[in-house]
Amino acid sequence: MSQDGQGLCPYDTIGLMWTLRTAGMLAATTVALIATAPAQTSADDPIVVSAEHPRLFLRPSRLRLLKRERERSSMRWRQFESLVRDNAEFPEPGFAWALYYAISADEAVGRRAVSWALGAAGDLRQMALVFDWCQPLFSPAQQRALIARMQRRMAETAGDDSVSAVRARMLAAIALFDETPQGPARELERDVRRWWLGKLAPALKSGSAALARDDAYPFWELLHALRDTANLELRDDAPDYFRDFPIEHLLSYYPAPYPAPENDYYIGASRRVGEPDLRLAALSRAAELAMVAYDVNAPESQLLQGWLMHDRFLMRSPMGSPYEFLWANPYQPGLSYVNAPLVFYDPAPGRLFVRSSWEETARWFGVFDGVTQTFSDGRAMNLNLDLAAGPLAMTEAMICFGKLSRRFTVALDDEQPVFVTGLEPRRAYAVEVDDEELYEAAADTAGLLELDDVPYGKSVGIRLAAVGRTPSSARDAHVPLPR
Repeated sequence: MSQDGQGLCPYDTIGLMWTLRTAGMLAATTVALIATAPAQTSADDPIVVSAEHPRLFLRPSRLRLLKRERERSSMRWRQFESLVRDNAEFPEPGFAWALYYAISADEAVGRRAVSWALGAAGDLRQMALVFDWCQPLFSPAQQRALIARMQRRMAETAGDDSVSAVRARMLAAIALFDETPQGPARELERDVRRWWLGKLAPALKSGSAALARDDAYPFWELLHALRDTANLELRDDAPDYFRDFPIEHLLSYYPAPYPAPENDYYIGASRRVGEPDLRLAALSRAAELAMVAYDVNAPESQLLQGWLMHDRFLMRSPMGSPYEFLWANPYQPGLSYVNAPLVFYDPAPGRLFVRSSWEETARWFGVFDGVTQTFSDGRAMNLNLDLAAGPLAMTEAMICFGKLSRRFTVALDDEQPVFVTGLEPRRAYAVEVDDEELYEAAADTAGLLELDDVPYGKSVGIRLAAVGRTPSSARDAHVPLPR
């Protein structure tokens, strides 16, 4: 049985057990798919959009799936349809009405989307979706007017390099590509060459930057749009980062669900502790649905699918329902998420997430975005490392707090990593473990140090001492020191 009492998918018996230490095993799957994969981004080849309308997200296979969902009167379609028929106040009305028209061919609703796009609203992303999905409904004058509005908005936001802004400009450029080809082509070239290949991709690959958690959904929209219409696979420019991203996203949720009026949500870890932002919670789930839709065969996607397909989390609100209908595929088999690792650690950006179990009552520990947090008994708390004691025993990891002391005693039941937090970022330390060889290791950019191969089954002393050098990289290997 699953965590919430529902029967598990038969595929759960596969028993996929791995940690991110052995995620390299997935490379074989990647190699097998190379022959049929979209092209990696290149600094030389021109970017050409060759798809017909609708070209944004509603490619033929997905359009067929969604129209079948309407014909079958599926649960997600009925929820979405009831909101439209009841004149619900959608936070993103252009997106919602245009999607409804694209699936139902209801011209009255489609014309509401067109009127919205031509009105006072300035959301470039939604204007692009309306332009692409409602093509048959535009008069020539309306089409010219919306093209002009979109071009002005693209120019106004040209200096905004946020993921959301770049996503919106790229969607607009793709939608307009064969209407005014020079401007959209220049926009795509600029965003792919300068923003992606010139800045973000190298930073993700080197570990000097990471996508903010709340940027996951806009980034996956961008991935879908470029692969579907220009045959570009951006993930190939930072493959290790994107291989691990779905599992990091999963482990960066607090364990306890939040009961919203329409449905339950998992809440993503945030620097700000307090009442959750349910809009961000909806987009976080939408990001995972989009991840699964993007790469349905990846083991990580199958774990996400197992996580997503529980009815209590199905989004029913005017904010979430259009996303739920657009991206969910309830016919896709999934693996039980209890087979996912309980520990995620990436030393390059200095991010650590640990759960004690996959139960909703689990304890949780996180180091991310300059904060250290715990979650237990339904409450998140920022830790003051000047006061934190320890060690903190989790099921598959031990956490030691090194701000006040560099001497620890731990007793591990089995083989597991020990993490020391609160150290000086990028500082090298001499590490002495009882009955083990003295060695040197470097703290990462967040002041985290992972200690492997700590003896288990007995009480063990660990001592750290800062050494004179600061390593050039948090990925420096452990270096044995003479005794």
